[in-house]
Amino acid sequence: QVQLVESGGDSVQAGGSLRLSCAASGYTYSRMSMAWFRQVPGNEREGVAAIDSDGRPRYAESVKGRFTISQDSAKNTLYLQMNSLKPEDTAMYSCAAGFFPRPALLGSNYYNYWGQGTQVTVSS
Repeated sequence: QVQLVESGGDSVQAGGSLRLSCAASGYTYSRMSMAWFRQVPGNEREGVAAIDSDGRPRYAESVKGRFTISQDSAKNTLYLQMNSLKPEDTAMYSCAAGFFPRPALLGSNYYNYWGQGTQVTVSS
């Protein structure tokens, strides 16, 4: 059973940075892709960044150049470094794992396991 637990969400000023973490257990990176999604109440879930089992990333246009997804296989942890945060980045951020090694995909329907989420609030 795959388990995902996010942490690192906080309230920050616009222009600030945060690093989200997703502690994973119950699977091996070599067979799975991982991703970060975000959702605002009343809106659809949005794929923010994904990484395949070879470490190749993919980003939504809205976060390119500001967010970086990475993973530490030794620690079984997925990260999302978020810089130059904007008020429109405010959302509940969740990590997800999918039973496909590649490519990295941003559609939520590809992913099988989800964490509970961590709230990010960016004020202007």
